[in-house]
Amino acid sequence: MGKAAFLDRDGVINRDTAYIADWSEFEFLPGAIEGMRLLQEAGYELIVVTNQSGIARGIFSESDYQALTEKMKATLAEHGVVLTEVYFCPHHPTEGQGPYLMACECRKPAPGMLTQAIADFDLDTAVSLMIGDKASDIEAGRRAGVASLYRVRSDYDDIEDSGAVSVNSLFEAAQLEIAR
Repeated sequence: MGKAAFLDRDGVINRDTAYIADWSEFEFLPGAIEGMRLLQEAGYELIVVTNQSGIARGIFSESDYQALTEKMKATLAEHGVVLTEVYFCPHHPTEGQGPYLMACECRKPAPGMLTQAIADFDLDTAVSLMIGDKASDIEAGRRAGVASLYRVRSDYDDIEDSGAVSVNSLFEAAQLEIAR
């Protein structure tokens, strides 16, 4: 069994400016690439798990999302970082349109994206970690049985008592995890 670093995207890997639909709007957060590289070098599978309700709301399409994701993966690869997989939830239970209007098991805080990755890559949650910036990220990690939970400080103040280790960046979380 392998170990994984489950990573939220917006607010952890890139600046969260709400509904990022185009590469021109995407900005890596300081230390994000370096943190992913540290985790990768320590043997972690890098798995992004991201809610993308902008698809459900009709703000951008799945193909827009996929194009941005491919550009992110290519840019990371140029820096020596290879993502094992990127899972996304395009649904929203109240604000979605058409087939995207649904309660699902993939939208965090539900653990569906994580449990799918665990099954797909035979991952051991006892040696894995989740890095997020919202209560829903931390709860998804907890519900999936992920042992180490890190919260990147952000504008979201809804998870002070989440039990997650509070950090300033993905890089800081990676350093703490590797030092354990």
